[in-house]
Amino acid sequence: MAAACQAQQAARMNWLLAFIPVTLVLEHAGVAAPWVFFSAALSILPIARLIVRSTEHLATYTGDAVGGLLNATFGNAPELIIALIAVNEGLTEVVRGSLSGSVISNLLLVLGASLVAGGRGNLDRYSSFLSFGLLAFATVLFLIPSIPGWEGDPDRHSLAVLTIPVSIVLLVVYLGVTWYSLRRHSALHVASDEEIRAWSLKRSLLALALATAVTALIAEILVGSLEVFAHKVGLSEFFVSAVIVAIVGNAAEHGGAVVVAFRGKIALAGEIALSSAAQVAVFLIPAVALLSWLLDPLSLSFRPIEIAALAGSIVYTTLVLFDGRSSRLRGGMLLSGYAVVVVAFFLVGDR
Repeated sequence: MAAACQAQQAARMNWLLAFIPVTLVLEHAGVAAPWVFFSAALSILPIARLIVRSTEHLATYTGDAVGGLLNATFGNAPELIIALIAVNEGLTEVVRGSLSGSVISNLLLVLGASLVAGGRGNLDRYSSFLSFGLLAFATVLFLIPSIPGWEGDPDRHSLAVLTIPVSIVLLVVYLGVTWYSLRRHSALHVASDEEIRAWSLKRSLLALALATAVTALIAEILVGSLEVFAHKVGLSEFFVSAVIVAIVGNAAEHGGAVVVAFRGKIALAGEIALSSAAQVAVFLIPAVALLSWLLDPLSLSFRPIEIAALAGSIVYTTLVLFDGRSSRLRGGMLLSGYAVVVVAFFLVGDR
């Protein structure tokens, strides 16, 4: 019965795949940005659905924690591509804003929407607090290049050099924690009859990789149309990058975590949101900073409002989920917190 329901849901979304070639045609034909944005947004929906299904099948082999880790890894690929393209074009504020906004949106928006969709349940308390610890550690390290950048040019070369050791430390910590987590969860995982009905491991990985590649392509087009549209309606470049671009780059996690939670898999949904936030902070951000030296060195000199929003979001989410239980009320609290951050970003603008 559940399999039939999933097949019907997938069939209802399959027609949206037609918007992928439509988006490519509209982009190359120079059609107005709002139409390109609308088409690209519809294109991402069935792709996100494929990522969800692939991750769920992988989770039957690896367990919820590793399944969430894989989803976060593939789901963050569009953000890496978008960030490097922006670095190449010299849009450093857009890069930093989209990356910090990505962490915040995963913590408050994605996790909050997942809890609202899933209702009562339990999260993996150990994994949750591990993610919170990584996020807090990364935020403290970000202060090293950020504080000097609050006076003078935040993109000066000395700050880009100061960013290198910070990035290396974060990547080393990420690799160590990932290795430990994989060993812990592989030891705890026990095969079940569900694995027999799941996609093969090869098919799941290929589907996830294909969906991620297409998401990266469409997300790049969507970001381009969003930026043009946002300037036309008078939004600040910082707001566009920290809110709109961040949400677009996280489209896979946004849709995936909510759908998974709606199916009652609260633990997996929590892993998707929290592991994605942690991965952006301790893997994606330092990776972008180091890879930027191949294009144009990037300093991780985040603005005061970004550091305050990051720290506040981590503390607030930790307090809301301290006992490891989920509910719609707690999800609503997280969404309300994200609304406060969005308003603050709007009021600060490019100042």
